[in-house]
Amino acid sequence: MVDNKGQISLEYLLIFTISLILLIMFTLPLSQFAIENTLDVSDTLKIKSDLSKIAQAIEKVYGQGQGSKQTISIDSSKEFKITVADNYISSDINLKDSTKRNEKIYFKSSLKKSNLYIGKGVNSIIVEWPINSENMQIYVK
Repeated sequence: MVDNKGQISLEYLLIFTISLILLIMFTLPLSQFAIENTLDVSDTLKIKSDLSKIAQAIEKVYGQGQGSKQTISIDSSKEFKITVADNYISSDINLKDSTKRNEKIYFKSSLKKSNLYIGKGVNSIIVEWPINSENMQIYVK
C-alpha cells in the first residue's frame, strides 16, 4: 500500500502559495493607489483649513478698521506659496499624480496683490491695517 497524503499536502501548499502571490499582485497596486488618494485629500484639507484661518483674520482686521492687527500661527508639514489678492486667497496643491489643484477662498478687504511663502514648521502670519493707511498688509514673520 502506497501513502499519497504527503503528495496531496505538497500540492495543497503549492496551490495556496500561488493563489496568495496572485492575490498580492492584484491588491498591492490598488491599495497604493488608495493610500495616495487619501494623502492628497488630507493635504488639500490641511491647506484649505490654513487658507480659511488666514481669510478669517483678514475679514476680522477689515471689519475692525485702521489700527487693527491679527496674528495667525500655521504649522505646515511642507513648503507652499499662497497668493493674496484684494478679494481672494489661493494656493496651488501638488497632487501625487503630478497634477495641480487650486484652492481659493473669497473675502472682502483692502489688500494689495502679494505672495506669502510658507515654510516647514510653525509660521506666524500677521495681518494688519496701519493707521492712516488706505491698504491692509499681510506678511510672514
